[in-house]
Amino acid sequence: MMHELKTKKDLIVEAARLLGVQKWTAAEIDQLRRKLLAEHGEAGKTGNDYIAEVLKSMGWKVQLSEREEAEERFEEEFADILHFKSLPDAEVSLTRLDELMRRFRAHGEEAAVQRVLEIARLGKRRAEMISHNRKVEPQKREEKQEIAEWFRIWLETPDAFFDWLEVRKATPEFRDKFGAIEEE
Repeated sequence: MMHELKTKKDLIVEAARLLGVQKWTAAEIDQLRRKLLAEHGEAGKTGNDYIAEVLKSMGWKVQLSEREEAEERFEEEFADILHFKSLPDAEVSLTRLDELMRRFRAHGEEAAVQRVLEIARLGKRRAEMISHNRKVEPQKREEKQEIAEWFRIWLETPDAFFDWLEVRKATPEFRDKFGAIEEE
């Protein structure tokens, strides 16, 4: 008889406390959903999304995807990583992205690797947008087109990129357009 008096939210909170989970992932939420159904039948029937909302409203930590988890775990690493005010800034950003990707890959952090690639694609799109903006002075637009090309090549062939970049910067065409870039 007591089950009828409790709301679905009450059932979720009670079952969640009994499970004692610290961080609720999709798997734990599904486990909780099955537990509610098994223990309370029709009264315990609910969806994973509603369970996640209730858990969040109670202040519990909920992460529904590996990507969310990777973003949170490596938030400092991803923060303020994209800079391409100048060609040297873009090179530093790509070097940092490359270091992160290799480190995450070596540690089997596939969601973090995907986040690095997503950030690089964002950098490429931003550089392309600026390169097509007629309000930006022509020299800056050329520079942004060059940076977009760097991001494209890094995304396609990260292992060969830095060798390619050294050759690219030494070409007469590059030096005529942008001058020599000082190494830091």
